[in-house]
This record gives sequence, structure tokens and C-alpha cells, in this order.
Amino acid sequence: MELFNLRIVVDRIEGRSVCGLKEGDYFEVTDSSQLRIPDGAHFCIFAIAAVMPLLPAKQRQLPSDDWLEIDSFVACPDPDERVIMRIERTGTTKLESDLLT
Repeated sequence: MELFNLRIVVDRIEGRSVCGLKEGDYFEVTDSSQLRIPDGAHFCIFAIAAVMPLLPAKQRQLPSDDWLEIDSFVACPDPDERVIMRIERTGTTKLESDLLT
């Protein structure tokens, strides 16, 4: 099976960033389930929690008319911050489904 590797990027901040995120900050999901944050950086756990439910679907090739194939933006749940994140596909990883649970 083949899954996309993902980069979740702060696209814009429409409010004020209380958690310290800024445009361009990101984290990555690679090899199906490995979360990577650049050395010396951080990413708000609440912003991660907001995007987490969409990641398994974005890792897969979906039908071209599926809304998850078309839409790549997620909002942080804090209404004062209004951090808007963008999910990008950065490459693929081949995995043997027999080795996964």
C-alpha cells in the first residue's frame, strides 16, 4: 500500500497567536504515523488535535470529487487565534499492509 506523507503548515493567522505559532510553522506526518516537528520549534497541541482526525484520509488517494481531496484547510479551535492550517502532501511511503495493525 502507498500513503502520502503530509506537512501541516500554518497558512495564516486571522486573530492573535496566543500559543506562539506564526505563519510558516509546520509539523510533518511521515511513514504512516510518525509526527515530526523541526528542531527547536513547537506546535500547539490543540491545533494538532484539530487537524488529527483528517490526516488518515489525507494520507490516501481519494476520488477526485471527494471534498477531502479538494479541501486542505483546517482551523484551530481557539476563536481568538483563528489559526488556519494547510495540509500538504509531500511524497509517498510504501508500506506492507501485513505489517500494520
